[in-house]
Amino acid sequence: MINKTEQKIIDLLEQRGACSSKEIFDDIEIDVSYASIKRILARLVLENHIVIEGQGRATKYLISPAYNIIKPIDIDNYFEKEIDEREIKTLFEHSIISELLSIRSIFTEIEFEKLMTLQSVFEEHIAHLSESEFRKEFERLSIDLSWKSSQIEGNTYSLLETEILLKEKETAAGKSKEEAVMLLNHKEAIDFILENPDYLSPLTVSKIEDIHAILTKELDVERNLRKRRVGITGTNYLPLDNEFQILEALQNTCELVNERENVFEKALISLILISYIQPFADGNKRTARIVSNAVLMSKKYCPLSFRTVDAIDYKKAMLLFYEQNNISAIKKIFIDQYEFAVNTYF
Repeated sequence: MINKTEQKIIDLLEQRGACSSKEIFDDIEIDVSYASIKRILARLVLENHIVIEGQGRATKYLISPAYNIIKPIDIDNYFEKEIDEREIKTLFEHSIISELLSIRSIFTEIEFEKLMTLQSVFEEHIAHLSESEFRKEFERLSIDLSWKSSQIEGNTYSLLETEILLKEKETAAGKSKEEAVMLLNHKEAIDFILENPDYLSPLTVSKIEDIHAILTKELDVERNLRKRRVGITGTNYLPLDNEFQILEALQNTCELVNERENVFEKALISLILISYIQPFADGNKRTARIVSNAVLMSKKYCPLSFRTVDAIDYKKAMLLFYEQNNISAIKKIFIDQYEFAVNTYF
């Protein structure tokens, strides 16, 4: 987890490029000894935020490719350029999974402490709830999640219309059958996770397929992993189009999630990589959001409803990951929505 001193060193290397430890010590505005700088550099190397080139007196330090995954990016500035003006990674980066694995923590120390404090509040809240009270609060969250997750995908039901549909099975006037089915499928998938909290622990490809099957039931969506190319609106990023590579990438994702001990990292990695791989013909981000919540719930962590996320902001955050393999925007959404969920439900 990167502290303030380490961040200043990283910022210097981003500005200057490769530097020796002496150059860093001379130029950094921190009141620490040269020995301390050397220890900090060693730690940053160990955590794969920076790398070494050269040997002996010729040793230089520079930013690791893995650091580009977590470094802050101003998303508003990024999207000032139109789709064809942005310099992006157009093809699936096979190295992204190994680079994520090499980062000891994708959350800063401050971010992790905030999340753990919120989790403690959540645990205190639910400790005083009866089973019926817990289910009532979970019902409220699941309605919000069904609505928002569907809205992000273009569903036009309002939150109130969604509540009436899910509670009373009454469809809204002027809405399509497919929109109602999408919402009902969301609720079914969330209820399935509530009743089977350990189902996705450990995470496997077949279990991800099961969640996708629930979410796309009675919709015109192909089941199982796709065998053809798909495009994504708003970006020139092209996901994998080979079914064997898709399977391998998804298997590697499951291994990465299962290896991680930090529950928040497991959930966030599930959210971004399932969306990035686009393993299905449709319903990928919906599946990713449910799987991510299932990871949280399997360890008795608070699930996310995403209720206050602007759909455009969510899509931009995912596009930033597709195009730059950078998690800064979607990570902020994740943290903000965890805080909202803890403070709003239960």
